[in-house]
Amino acid sequence: MKTKKPRKKFKILAAGDFHGDSSVSKRLAEKAEKEKVDLVILTGDITGLIETDNLLKPFIDKGEKVIFVPGNWESKETTNFLSKLYGIKNIGENYLKYGDIGIFGIGSADWQLNLDEEKVFNKLKKEFEKIKNLEKKIMVSHIHAAGTKSEFSGFQGSKALRHAIEDFKPDLFISGHIHEAEGLSEKIGKTKVISVGKKGKIIEI
Repeated sequence: MKTKKPRKKFKILAAGDFHGDSSVSKRLAEKAEKEKVDLVILTGDITGLIETDNLLKPFIDKGEKVIFVPGNWESKETTNFLSKLYGIKNIGENYLKYGDIGIFGIGSADWQLNLDEEKVFNKLKKEFEKIKNLEKKIMVSHIHAAGTKSEFSGFQGSKALRHAIEDFKPDLFISGHIHEAEGLSEKIGKTKVISVGKKGKIIEI
């Protein structure tokens, strides 16, 4: 009898909150290349007051696949510009499939610090239905979920995101926004919850 071949791990570099600092994106692109990641996921607040020229070009130059959700520092216009200029997908708008992995999420463009909770949950539910039969599911947001460790900052997380984690049970939930929370991880049921930032985090799923 044939035994099932072990599934190859999918390697991600997750990062965010580098606020227009291209030196950060260059370093992260080098890390992605060195680690031979399958995908780069950016959790928003990519742009900022420092610089925007060629901000994501280092990833493209190294042939890295990049997807992102916009953060509160990205306007809808900037989000569309980045997506078209670099040919990268905004998963705040559309879910994606990579083999047996489904990725869905929500952004916080145009200075949103408080999400429309009902609208957010309904969007995530609709997209989860499209990927629920895949082997692995990843949910991504700029804002953190309610009741997670990132709330030590005093900034309340999204109840809709917490509801989505508990109901849909994705394998992984990635968020950013709270700079000081970078590196925090925890479990909510079967879901691994990770807060990332400009240092970048290698995650295998």
